[in-house]
Amino acid sequence: MTDFLQLAHDRYSVRAFSDRPVEAEKIDVLVDAAVAAPTAVNKQPWHLWVVESPEAVERLSGLTRFSFGARVILMLGARADEAWARKYDGRNFADVDASIVGTHIMLAAHDLGLGTTWVGHFNAPAVHEAFPETEGYDLVALFPIGYPDDDASPAEHHFSRKPASELVTRV
Repeated sequence: MTDFLQLAHDRYSVRAFSDRPVEAEKIDVLVDAAVAAPTAVNKQPWHLWVVESPEAVERLSGLTRFSFGARVILMLGARADEAWARKYDGRNFADVDASIVGTHIMLAAHDLGLGTTWVGHFNAPAVHEAFPETEGYDLVALFPIGYPDDDASPAEHHFSRKPASELVTRV
């Protein structure tokens, strides 16, 4: 468990990438980590698009200010109509399932020596228009992927955490 906790503490949002290309084998590992993510009732109501051709990366980067020069961007979407919903109140878990997938991607990227960050600031309707294959999915996040630039470092508040006593109640 120490290795996982160290990984969880060390990972940070990378917002500057080097020009070094990302090996296809490492992208395959990220895809495998995404597929391994647990989802409610194992419905897996998500889809991942690996945006890697220079033309597609440029097109997607034009729809957000937050691609940070990455040469690969993973685009994650979920379908509420394919997700499990809690019978008592109808709460749909598509966004939760996608969040678990995204977390797997971020932790696996760091473990591989890659960097990424969760990007939620993008024009989803424009992405649907530019990438018609995403239609029908709620676009949850973009993950620019790459090797951290030499100047990349955690954001100022990255290591600031509330104490567990403020976040956890034992009953």
